[in-house]
Amino acid sequence: MRVLLADDHHLVRAGIRALLESLPDVEIVAEAGDGQQALLALTRTKPDIALIDISMPGLNGLELASRASREVPETRVVILSVHGDASHVAQALRAGAKGYLVKDAAADELPVLIRSVMRGETYLSPGISRHVVDGFLGRAQAVGQDTPDLSALLTPRQRETLQLVAEGRSTKEIAQILDLSVKTVETHRAQIMERLDIHDLAGLVRYAVRAGLVSPER
Repeated sequence: MRVLLADDHHLVRAGIRALLESLPDVEIVAEAGDGQQALLALTRTKPDIALIDISMPGLNGLELASRASREVPETRVVILSVHGDASHVAQALRAGAKGYLVKDAAADELPVLIRSVMRGETYLSPGISRHVVDGFLGRAQAVGQDTPDLSALLTPRQRETLQLVAEGRSTKEIAQILDLSVKTVETHRAQIMERLDIHDLAGLVRYAVRAGLVSPER
């Protein structure tokens, strides 16, 4: 099984890599420290499984899972996160993730996850309560209702732009990262503000945090 590992924390990535390397028939084909690097590595290597941190600079794990499901459908994406709450899990599943592993999980969960996902199953950490799954399947309508569904409001490029704006990147930096002109980035930003009815930077940052594009501590 060919695996890609993406996490912006070097120590976390090293620990997961060590666990993966101890498993039989597992080959780590690529590593990445941010979302943009991870997307490039995904399209280049087309791994069987991609273990992706939910909070990464440049392109967050939720957006990356969504992009991967369209561009590299043969890759099964598993989200890694410190969050085990209903809204984050529901967002990950909506984005196309095939698994969700909380980072405080026991080490022996990793091989179980790998085998389950490779069988075509959806794997959730046992620590995630059953009502999360029930809510996602529609048996608990309140789950995630306070979390904005950006896929219905913004295009993928606009979501990428919003994350970078919320991370404090300048218009010129965003243009370089996304390989766009400065004018195009300015247009995206204006369209984002219009669609979200938010007209100041602080408001955009708060909205991006609520939507899970960036973590509060960034």
